[in-house]
Amino acid sequence: MFTDMEKNIIAAIQSDIPVSPRPYLDLAEDLGITEEVLLTTLQNLCDRGVIRRFGATLRHQKTGFTANAMVAWKVDEDQIDRVGEIMASFEQVSHCYRRDPRGDWPYNLYTMIHARDMASCLQSAALMSEKAGVGDYIPLFSVRELKKISMEYFSDNESD
Repeated sequence: MFTDMEKNIIAAIQSDIPVSPRPYLDLAEDLGITEEVLLTTLQNLCDRGVIRRFGATLRHQKTGFTANAMVAWKVDEDQIDRVGEIMASFEQVSHCYRRDPRGDWPYNLYTMIHARDMASCLQSAALMSEKAGVGDYIPLFSVRELKKISMEYFSDNESD
């Protein structure tokens, strides 16, 4: 299903990508291929539906953001797109998504807010509430991080 080169490329991109002006060139050089071959192969994997998206994980604690809150919002369904766009426009928000309410939990829109302290998270949520016109929300603060790893599909030496 995958060539050895495709497996090696997938293994290379499933962990941290170099922070540099040309990260794909750096990856290609590590793999012993050209940047063009790497990018063409990645595009082919995307076209085939093997890769659906690239994501980035911000290690917010290392950047000085020591508080974060997942804020659950109760939004009228006919307003969800409008409100979601407003919420997602805030620079403090790294994630914004809709989920179905369940049982006694009426919240259907969620935002992850990152800030330097809890008070700043609350202040951001209040400003977001005002701008979007949504008053029913609850901030859920992270107490500690239990797991943060990326999926691993191929190991670096699995192509044999």
